Amino acid sequence: MPIDPRRLLGLAFASADLLVELHGDHVRLALGAAQKVMGESEMSLMGRRWRDLFHADDQPLVDAMLACADDGVRRGPVVLRLARAEPSHVRVILRALPDNAGRISCAVTAAQATSAHMEPGGLPPRESFDDIAKGLFEAARVTGLELELAMVEFAGLGAMREGLTPEEAAALDARVAGAIRSESHGGAAATRLSSDRFALLRSRDDGSEKMVKRLTRMVSAEASAHVVPLEAGGGSARALRALRYALDDFLREGLKDMPPMTLSEAMNRSVKRTLARAGALGVAVSQRRFSLAFQPVVALATGLAHHHEVLVRFEDGGSPFALIRMAEEFDLIEELDHAIIEQTVKKLANDQDRKLRLAANVSGRTIVSETFVDHVDRLLSKYDEAKGRLIFEVTETAAIDDLPRANQNIQNLRSLGSLVCLDDFGAGSSSFAYLQQLRLDIVKIDGRYVRELADNGRDGAMVRRLVELCRDLKIRTVAEMVETTEVEEIVRLAGVDFAQGWLYGKPSDKPMPALRPSAPVKAAARRAGAAESWG
Repeated sequence: MPIDPRRLLGLAFASADLLVELHGDHVRLALGAAQKVMGESEMSLMGRRWRDLFHADDQPLVDAMLACADDGVRRGPVVLRLARAEPSHVRVILRALPDNAGRISCAVTAAQATSAHMEPGGLPPRESFDDIAKGLFEAARVTGLELELAMVEFAGLGAMREGLTPEEAAALDARVAGAIRSESHGGAAATRLSSDRFALLRSRDDGSEKMVKRLTRMVSAEASAHVVPLEAGGGSARALRALRYALDDFLREGLKDMPPMTLSEAMNRSVKRTLARAGALGVAVSQRRFSLAFQPVVALATGLAHHHEVLVRFEDGGSPFALIRMAEEFDLIEELDHAIIEQTVKKLANDQDRKLRLAANVSGRTIVSETFVDHVDRLLSKYDEAKGRLIFEVTETAAIDDLPRANQNIQNLRSLGSLVCLDDFGAGSSSFAYLQQLRLDIVKIDGRYVRELADNGRDGAMVRRLVELCRDLKIRTVAEMVETTEVEEIVRLAGVDFAQGWLYGKPSDKPMPALRPSAPVKAAARRAGAAESWG
């Protein structure tokens, strides 16, 4: 087949291991290292449907790129997984050839897999999006890559889904995900925020108006968008903080009320709104404008409450998780932790029976602070009757950046008569490093693993191995989110020491006995009697 001048344009554009020319959505020509890149010869690619060469999860993205391959417009690069048994990825850039004949030139090179985890709907979850953004911000700082955050809203997308069968709704979600990914950097820097709101990071190569037109055409729903540029020279940590608040603002408010023009403005506007909803969190903390709630943690050997976890509740009824996250972002978390510990110690001091034990949460940022240990020491010196009944739960909501110092402070707290628990074990990537470097008394197993125990799957095996490991280290374990008697029995048989969840009681204004204090004891007695009869 002769190579005409327009094909030479494609070849020059490629700068790749493999040049593929498409007519419509079928391969018309393949030139280059096809075997190395695609695992097939050039001839075997001829006549094949282009989308069929890629993994099913990436086919909607391929469709979206082809649907918007406007004449002369470069699309990509995106990383795609090939339709092969063993994981194999390629980087693809495409552009339509300027001959009005429906020909598209694709430059293909071998690539490493992206680290993004895709949800069933075909988009990375919000947590993965934060990780992707962090890497892109750092790349932008080093290479000068110009990025912008695009916040996209589809009018009536939720209503469209309601009239569809489950199969049709899944197909629509896949089409939407492909369209959103096709506009994002690398085909992975995107996420779904709600049923009709999405966010993506993209390079500043063409206007948002063109992006909106392409998305509207691909999804068949009216799209609107606002782009927020990433300011040059901003640190990746600050940029990531700004992005989080911009997304939170967009999730709540949508595209209205004069969208922000920069990430700094987006963060400042969202922070003001969040502070207003929190009743000015800093003031609320300093004035102790919050209350405590208590949830029992039950000793599985007896069925009685061993201690109660202390949970914070703010006056305006806002989400404690969102407000604590904001406190971490704005360096208010240590002051909040101080205030909660202060109220917890006073609650213990006012307990007439001297039997109440309370566990208060401490942020990973606070546990490395010397002032926190000094504060606890002064409190327990003033309220001596609280000694030996105060427990600390170190949370992973903020990563501990100095493990040796954290361990030193933990040992100081233990020397004051307190037990120390690691909260949400397994929720973060640092969990086992914490277990290796921190001397602890208790580990609380993240509820997502406990919830799956009844299915006796991989999570159940993980819980059992974790309990064995902790037992070897002389660390006791707590299973959280225990909501059924079936799961309670499973965690008991796995050797877990304590359990917490709605089965024993929801958080209440004052410490209450466990709802089922006698059931475990009776069950244990029945098993003991059965064992004797089998003897």
